[in-house]
Amino acid sequence: MMRKLLLFILCLSPLQLLANVYSLPANGGRLIGELQIHEVQKGDYFKTIADRYNIGILELMATNPGVDPFLPTPGTKLTIPTQMLLPDVPRKGIVINLAELRLYYFPKNGHEVHVFPVGIGRVGRATPEMVTKIKARIPNPSWTPPASLRAEHLREKGEELPRVVLAGPDNPLGKYAMQLSYGDGSYLIHGTNKDFGIGMRVSAGCIRLNPDDIEWLFNQSKYGDPVRIINQTVKFSSEPDGRQIIEVHSPLSDSELDSSDKVISLSTKVVKFISQDGVDNTKANDALLTQNGIPMVLNQDELVPHEFIASGE
Repeated sequence: MMRKLLLFILCLSPLQLLANVYSLPANGGRLIGELQIHEVQKGDYFKTIADRYNIGILELMATNPGVDPFLPTPGTKLTIPTQMLLPDVPRKGIVINLAELRLYYFPKNGHEVHVFPVGIGRVGRATPEMVTKIKARIPNPSWTPPASLRAEHLREKGEELPRVVLAGPDNPLGKYAMQLSYGDGSYLIHGTNKDFGIGMRVSAGCIRLNPDDIEWLFNQSKYGDPVRIINQTVKFSSEPDGRQIIEVHSPLSDSELDSSDKVISLSTKVVKFISQDGVDNTKANDALLTQNGIPMVLNQDELVPHEFIASGE
């Protein structure tokens, strides 16, 4: 029921997008951006707010638990998750972290990173992790739904999908698509013709971006550019100023049944990080339990706080 209500409200607002561009940190740091605060105005709801800041609606919900996403009370102050740790991978080309529902684009100038919300594969058609590259760039793509998807749609919706959908307003791929070389080439990074699904698990496995975002990314990317799709639920960093920071996202579910108790499997690297001297284990445990996607400082001794960093208290 909640999923149906969420999809309904996502259809009510036009897109208002602002690119989120961050300078790359120096000296080995991984923290970028700043948290922002949005005061809810009359007529606001999470879809309009997410569009305003070009973030995903699920990440906005994660950082503001307990707030009604459909009718937030005017005057409520919401945390906007525009501060994050960079994923622990090479800073080249396109990096998509499934756990965050975010795409990172690293231009070759090496000075900045562009971050976009994305839609990814739904339960049962999960987007796979991969290290690949752009195989083809396709403006005004046609869509040929695979036989398995056509059968699934007929079974679940009682409707037959056409064998081919030509370019145009009815094409779910939008105006731009980039084919990946992974597997049989069926995975795409593409746009959309609908005003919903960004920052959610709604696709048949492809990566979906807002129309303005895919147009920009399409024009920046080239044939052969690297693409890396990862699933880093926990990110952490020992910052140059001495702060020990962790950022935890809820793990992707393998079933339609939502679990209120999503346990995270900790890698050896994460265990080593939170076990080092000077790390407050209570703060680390809180971060692992809340899974709100906000970078949190774990130092036992209170450092001079960053203006927007979460304290974990």
